[in-house]
Amino acid sequence: MGASESKLVFKQGIFKLQENRTIPADDPYWTGFWELPESTEDVFTLFSANDIRRTRDVSLSNLETLILAITSRLFALRHHPAFPDPDSAPEKDALNCVRVLTRVLPFVYEADNLEAWEEKFFWTARRKRTKKSRAKPEVLFDEASPESEPGQGNEEDDFEDAKPLAEELIDTLVDLLFFSNFTIPFNERSKSKVSYSIWSSGVGCNSPVSSNSHLENNRTEVLRLLLTLASKSMYMPANVLPVKGVQALTYLATCPDKQVVLSMLCSFLNTAIKFNPASWKIPYDHVLVGDPKHLYIASCLQFLLVLLLYPIPEDGCGAPPKNYFRHFLGRLHRPQDFQFICDGMNRTLQQPLTATSSYLPGSQKPVRWASEMIMLFWETIQCNKRFRSFIVDTNRGHDLLVLILFYAIDNRADPTKQGIVRMCVFVLQTLSVEKNFALSLNKSFQKQETLPLAIRIEDWNGTYGDFLVVSIHTLITGSKGKLDAIYPALLAIINNVAAYLEGLNSLSCLKIMQLYASMSSPSFLLANETNHDLLASLLEAINAIIEHKYEGNKRFVASVLKYRKRFEALRSFTLESGQAEIERLNQRRKEDSQSNEHSRSPQPHLRSPSTDSLRSPTSARATSLSDVPEESSAFAIGDDDDEDDEHEEPNVPTPRSTSSEPHQHSRTPSVSSIDDALPTQLRGMSEKARGKMPAGQPVFSRTNSMTSVTSHGTMSGSVVFAPSPQWIDTWLPTLPLHTILTLISLSDGANPRPSLPTTIEPSPPKVHTFEWSPLSMGWYESLLWSFICTAEMVIERGTVGVWNGTGIRLFKVEKEAARGPSLMKPLGAVDAVGSSIVQRIGGLSLRGATPGNQQATQTPQTPQTPVVRDA
Repeated sequence: MGASESKLVFKQGIFKLQENRTIPADDPYWTGFWELPESTEDVFTLFSANDIRRTRDVSLSNLETLILAITSRLFALRHHPAFPDPDSAPEKDALNCVRVLTRVLPFVYEADNLEAWEEKFFWTARRKRTKKSRAKPEVLFDEASPESEPGQGNEEDDFEDAKPLAEELIDTLVDLLFFSNFTIPFNERSKSKVSYSIWSSGVGCNSPVSSNSHLENNRTEVLRLLLTLASKSMYMPANVLPVKGVQALTYLATCPDKQVVLSMLCSFLNTAIKFNPASWKIPYDHVLVGDPKHLYIASCLQFLLVLLLYPIPEDGCGAPPKNYFRHFLGRLHRPQDFQFICDGMNRTLQQPLTATSSYLPGSQKPVRWASEMIMLFWETIQCNKRFRSFIVDTNRGHDLLVLILFYAIDNRADPTKQGIVRMCVFVLQTLSVEKNFALSLNKSFQKQETLPLAIRIEDWNGTYGDFLVVSIHTLITGSKGKLDAIYPALLAIINNVAAYLEGLNSLSCLKIMQLYASMSSPSFLLANETNHDLLASLLEAINAIIEHKYEGNKRFVASVLKYRKRFEALRSFTLESGQAEIERLNQRRKEDSQSNEHSRSPQPHLRSPSTDSLRSPTSARATSLSDVPEESSAFAIGDDDDEDDEHEEPNVPTPRSTSSEPHQHSRTPSVSSIDDALPTQLRGMSEKARGKMPAGQPVFSRTNSMTSVTSHGTMSGSVVFAPSPQWIDTWLPTLPLHTILTLISLSDGANPRPSLPTTIEPSPPKVHTFEWSPLSMGWYESLLWSFICTAEMVIERGTVGVWNGTGIRLFKVEKEAARGPSLMKPLGAVDAVGSSIVQRIGGLSLRGATPGNQQATQTPQTPQTPVVRDA
């Protein structure tokens, strides 16, 4: 049978599956599902989403029998002594079984009405045929019940107790990952077909391991099905997933077999870490053909992260269950292993920098799993204290600091990459709690000119601490309010390192003062009921620098004294004065707008009141904050292109302008559930914050149960915040201004004292740790699964779009019009005809669509490209 004829027969068999007539379990029809398809693309194009949904909704019994037949054939092949033999136990049959299950399962998960059926079908104990019974030639597969085989008798001896279907399927897939001549090289000395050997040298394996593209492609197919089994996560809301969990992942993560866990952990880790994307690439090779090895590396890394991130729900009986993958990752201790992991992470994360700075534009393609590598780094420093110490003590944290800041700043304006930016900020916060890391920031930062334009600062002369402060200022002021949910975390980073920074340069001093000017403005303080917490956090950082590193930061102390009137005015702030200042600024903007309309040559860049005030803080004659000019926006802090005052700060280097970015982006008034899910980091470990927490709220831990933790989400209702004098009295007296005002009162004008005044007593440095909650864990998992889903959406060799078109609930999948042909992605006549044929075949129907599927069968007029966005 030719390829075209087999495709036609396979499609006809799919139509038969949708009929109301129940197909017998012993019908030879079922063999077509593993014998006819020639490739993964055949299964995913011919077995369309409409076909699967129609079978699921009209003939569930046939779908059930299909899954039983497919799994039974896969189990039989795994236990066949000759597998993979092309005649008696073909490899093709096993791969087609894997492909069909990968295609079908997402549509089972998306149906809420099938949850009870799924629980019973996949996760209850079974009775299956014994080996003796399965040896009979007339038996097609071993899941058939005695009632469905009346001709074979009902002997009780023919059946035995068996694991649930899903557990046996997972065990079989794990075995297939380490199956001789299928996914690992053939070894004549091995007595067993299954050998839990590590795929690649690195952690746990020093000797080189042979492999080839055929074995790696088979691993990719099996890993894709394992990811599909775990992808039930995508069909739960973010607030439900950490508490409810996924049974397939629970079964995998709690595997008691140490050899299996270590073999999987080291294989996935070494494969992802060891890969060098620039080792053999030639310019523009990605334009000619997609590299299936990239899909293989991404699958290893993604499935590893799925296992590491998974919080196991607790049943309330006995000790909390342990995630063994996370446990053994935390047990790594050899310096050579840490060196291997660190070098591999650096190699992957530096690839976009190489690709963007190439002399041939577009000649190299950045690796698409860089975000996942940042996530792996975060997981490793969280669960392995030795690795965290290795990063800090060996100064490798400097390179990773710069790389993570690059990803955060480079993606801050992309609405589809906000999750990556947030994750990068939380990674930096996790590192910043280490005292040695903060001390290492005082090292001089050389070779700034080698950095990409996005983070390069011209005429640079400063430390890594200066670079961190300026970068945080860029994230806050350049995000135009998009990142307001992580302002607390950004300020927490400054707080954690402030007590150890020395020799801050003019630029970083100015940026801190600009942040203070913005956050102390009436429009910002009166915008909502929590902005004063941001101001208090920044004041704590300023206090820490003054109290702990006064003599090493004379330039910073001088900057504080130049802003003395702003600090003094803040103490006398009132509601009336703040509202009067806001009204005055509104009137000023209105007058400026009218004058601009009558001007013959309007200036393209008018100086805003905020810019004037930041440039000339000492020129204000006011004694109250209402008389001090403030930021022009109540929600977007400052501008990304503010210039430095030449009179006050001479020879201050300026970051490279990013004026090419559009300024029309604005945050919508509604607050998303993902923003609410982000952890509150503002006050960190301070006693004041503990007092503000709801009574009885427990501390959340990644190693403990999720079910015993109550979710405390923020209601994003339509209640309008109305500030009152009583509300101001609750926080204004508690602002940490004592150290600053004492310093100002004891100083002679703008000249700082030679030493810290004795009346100022340094307080112990506060540590603002990253605190997990069920909602933040839901956000974290949604971020990971959005990476995985997006990777399958990318049109590249080997990707098939496993979850395309399914009802995902964990995050939003928006559709936008597809772009036209380009030099990198041409669309010729052959491509257009081929796409048209595939769409027509996929949409064929021998009967009218059911009412529930009419909308699904309609073909969109405009091509749509799925885009994953933060929910």
